[in-house]
Amino acid sequence: MTSTDVTEEAEGSGPGGYAAARLRLLTEGARSGPPRRRALAELTDDWLAGLFGAGTGGQAGVSLVAVGGYGRGELSPRSDLDLLLLHDGRDDKAVAALADRLWYPVWDLGLDLDHSVRTPQQARKTAGEDLKVHLGLLDARHLAGDLGLTASLRTAVLADWRNQAPKRLPELRDLCAERAERQGELQFLLEPDLKEARGGLRDATALRAVAASWLADAPREGLAEARRRLLDVRDALHLATGRATDRLALQEQDQVAAELGLLDADALLRQVYEAARVISYAGDVTWREVGRVLRSRSVRPRLRAMMSGRNGGKPVAERSPLAEGVVEQDGEVVLARTARPERDPVLPLRAAAAAAQAGLPLSLHAVRRMAATARPLPTPWPAEAREQLVTLLGSGRPTVQVWEALEAEGLVTRLLPDWERVRCRPQRNAVHLWTVDRHLIETAVRAAEFTRRVHRPDLLLIAALLHDIGKGWPGDHSVAGETIARDVATRIGFDRADAAVLATLVRHHLLLVETATRRDLDDPATVRAVAAAVGTEHTLELLHALTEADALATGPAAWSSWRGSLVADLVKRVAGVLAGDPPAEPAAAAPTAEQERLAVEAFRTGGPVLALRAQTEPPADSAPSPSPADGSEPLGVELLIAVPDQAGVLPAVAGVLAMHRLTVRTAELRSLPLPDGVEGSVLLLDWRVAAQYGSLPQAARLRADLVRALDGTLDIAGRLAERDAAHPRRRGVEPPPPRVTVAPAASRLATVIEVRAQDAPGLLFRLGRALEAAGVRVRSAHVSTLGANAVDAFYVTRGEGVPLPREDAASVARELEESLRG
Repeated sequence: MTSTDVTEEAEGSGPGGYAAARLRLLTEGARSGPPRRRALAELTDDWLAGLFGAGTGGQAGVSLVAVGGYGRGELSPRSDLDLLLLHDGRDDKAVAALADRLWYPVWDLGLDLDHSVRTPQQARKTAGEDLKVHLGLLDARHLAGDLGLTASLRTAVLADWRNQAPKRLPELRDLCAERAERQGELQFLLEPDLKEARGGLRDATALRAVAASWLADAPREGLAEARRRLLDVRDALHLATGRATDRLALQEQDQVAAELGLLDADALLRQVYEAARVISYAGDVTWREVGRVLRSRSVRPRLRAMMSGRNGGKPVAERSPLAEGVVEQDGEVVLARTARPERDPVLPLRAAAAAAQAGLPLSLHAVRRMAATARPLPTPWPAEAREQLVTLLGSGRPTVQVWEALEAEGLVTRLLPDWERVRCRPQRNAVHLWTVDRHLIETAVRAAEFTRRVHRPDLLLIAALLHDIGKGWPGDHSVAGETIARDVATRIGFDRADAAVLATLVRHHLLLVETATRRDLDDPATVRAVAAAVGTEHTLELLHALTEADALATGPAAWSSWRGSLVADLVKRVAGVLAGDPPAEPAAAAPTAEQERLAVEAFRTGGPVLALRAQTEPPADSAPSPSPADGSEPLGVELLIAVPDQAGVLPAVAGVLAMHRLTVRTAELRSLPLPDGVEGSVLLLDWRVAAQYGSLPQAARLRADLVRALDGTLDIAGRLAERDAAHPRRRGVEPPPPRVTVAPAASRLATVIEVRAQDAPGLLFRLGRALEAAGVRVRSAHVSTLGANAVDAFYVTRGEGVPLPREDAASVARELEESLRG
């Protein structure tokens, strides 16, 4: 069915015919993208023109005008219609009647309508007062009626825009910045707003407005294609949801991807991110140019004349040398007149390093010239190229904008071909703020803060750049990344020993934080395993700094003073082993005076007793954490509980804590023998907890609920279920199923069972109940939560305190997994 056929069908059947033709157009499988948007706009144009003609009888002095997105001919399936009824003011009643004939059929069809009725003078006045109205009128398009009236308004609006550009463009820039602050960056969001987020359709429209001012123009390469991609995604989103929405929610991404013929939701997000990156970079370049033009206009004419040279009386910008072939000019880094990119393969890295060190942006012209003419670097790289890369990565926050400029023109993937697999790759984990590639740069920025702590800053910075490079390959990204890192290190000129260190750092970049938060650090097997993996004290030093940089660059949920203190404690123990001091075999620590007091009280009363004690300082020997919370974030509260040894203690305590909304960080359990001649023992629990929000409950309330939980009068499972029913969680993406495994050779003293599951209130209670049912004794628990993912490690033994046989351990793991799936 052609566009003409659809139009004839609409015209022949009135509003009903339009609705049928519109529906048929939107459900045609062969038509999508710009052709469908254009056909939908033409169909709507003809329908509205017919409504207009029926109401005016050819009267002059009134016209119907499409503005905004409809004015641009960009009608998505659920787009609203932006319409202006323009008139010369001669007959208000007739105009009002015409407006009714136009607006009511639109409403009757359930279409969203943004409408106004104005004279040209009123339209110009409103535009002068409201920037958004002015932006919409820049795209005004005549639909029906008096063409001369529409044309005169367009001419006047464009003239006003150009005359007022020195005032309006700063307003528009501030509007874009405020929106970006509120909505975030489209290229990194898991549920982005395609229109409002930075790099979205609003920003693309703003760049059109800048071009219309004639003061500056956006870089055109790739911009139209990026805009088309976002519009195509919005079309598919409207069809998938049946709603006028611009937010690409997680639960709709697979359907939208299928509508566009893409492999999966990740492929969809990657396309969105790539388009947003093009628009964001074009915006950065354009707004810098606007600022430069406005600054030059603000210089007094006499001063401009004094600065002018032979170039037609134009001001001659001062050029300050920064490096060989690289100079600063007018707030940007540009190439020197003597630079020869075609003869100097190191020039792109030298220019980038100089720009980052100076805290200045790289000129678009310079980057494009180098991308078009620079020779490829030889393999291995010359020493200067490697040093310039290290300098670039060690420049801190300015590295980000310089790296983005290189990436926008394809220079990064030319230097590091493996980068292509992680470029714009989404990370479907709420803990991560960035795509994989941006996370790698953010990690380098963080690592630059730690270069004074390590003996080889260059290895730290390169490891930061490469630590997640394996995420572009199937399987364990650390294993894949180890091979890639070794290859890249050799290619860029590191010797074999340094390449081996970089490969080790990438392979084990998660080792310290995972071990510190999930393993018993008093167990010699834990410390020896880390020492064997790391190999040397210098590598351990680098790995410690890389661990902090990686976590800090991930997001606020990935690092805290508490995690930092655990990692520092582990590093200290491993350093001792690498220095030749074997870890001491753990001995039963003598109970403290407070622990003895609680144990005696529990024995005397026959019930639980407890004490809460806040911890606000990390261990004395731990390294300081650079996180914003350092020095102010409580490390948690120590909860000591003594209770006569009996069944069901672990799930009872975990359930009571869940009821009081306390998060468990670590849990240690051990028996204290009673005085001679007294049978039995007292179970001592030493836990670290923190309030999810609000203040901590009183110890007396915790004890009262614990007494009831132990004697069976408190239905913990029922209370947690009631709370979940009263405050149900918003439904989103179906989480992956839980996984329970036995960690091989993790300890000589106990069997380590590791649980990975979706975090939820009462999870530890359910696990404790399942472990009790399995008949094992929990020696300690190490609880770690990252975003929505819980990773808990339980050190379990038989009743006599020995590890479980392999078959029994596997059986317990299966029972735990079944209990979580049920």
